[in-house]
Amino acid sequence: MSTSSATTTVASPAPARAFSASDLAIIGVVIIWGTNYTVVKEALGTIPPLAFMSLRFAIAAVAMGALLWVVEGWKPLPMKVFLKLTALGLVGNTVYQLCFVLGLSHTTAANSGLLTAGTPVLVAALGALLGVERLTRPLVTGLSLAVVGMLLVVGARGPELGAATWLGDGLILASGLCWAVYTVGIRSVGTEISALRITAITMLTGAPVVVLAGVPAVLEMETARVDFGAWASVVYSALVPLVLSYFIWGRTVQRVGSSRAALYNTGIPVVAALTAWAVRGEQPTVLQIVGAGLILAGVLLSRRK
Repeated sequence: MSTSSATTTVASPAPARAFSASDLAIIGVVIIWGTNYTVVKEALGTIPPLAFMSLRFAIAAVAMGALLWVVEGWKPLPMKVFLKLTALGLVGNTVYQLCFVLGLSHTTAANSGLLTAGTPVLVAALGALLGVERLTRPLVTGLSLAVVGMLLVVGARGPELGAATWLGDGLILASGLCWAVYTVGIRSVGTEISALRITAITMLTGAPVVVLAGVPAVLEMETARVDFGAWASVVYSALVPLVLSYFIWGRTVQRVGSSRAALYNTGIPVVAALTAWAVRGEQPTVLQIVGAGLILAGVLLSRRK
């Protein structure tokens, strides 16, 4: 709309933007990441957490490197850009994964959900602070509603905040900060580098430490106790929630911005709760249903111009 017109008109409420392919893609990622909790939970019955993480990232790194080679080939990057992507890989893969897995082992699942509920707000605040995002009133309002909804969804499971979980809680908070830095960092790289290349380089530079950290647990595994379903879960969680979803996430962040993309993350606990209900018989509570409604309202409201 031109701002130079001399005619004064009464502005009508801006309509919500139609859902784009990017919106549908990020919804798909939310569904994948939400259902992955149940997939991983089933696998961890026979595979130790660090061994699972190590095997998962080893497969993901090889697959991502091969995909980049086939699709784009190797193209040298300016050293400054490569170092930035390496740093993002260490933050968004190495440190994030280690903090999350070790944190989860020292606290409860409910605490983890509550403490990561504010990650979309961290993403928005960090993006605004670094000048890569502009906070609009609909986005801020939508984020607020969605985060409250997410707190209701995960809070209904009964958090246990106390001295016994301080270490794990601190590590979970650190993992949320790492994800915020990674998401905003992707946005700041720009669109001149493809999302596939960004995802591949950050995966390849972030995976080695994660893989090595779990090698002792892999060597101690009793492979005879691991059934086909558990091995299938390792492969699936490597190729779909990591390789495919990280690529879609990076591409969506480039197109719609880190704050809007991160807002959709508030839907992950809803999907996780619905999956647990369908697979494990864990029926959602009234608070969780109300929370899911707030999350949906927040996402829809954030899309207004």
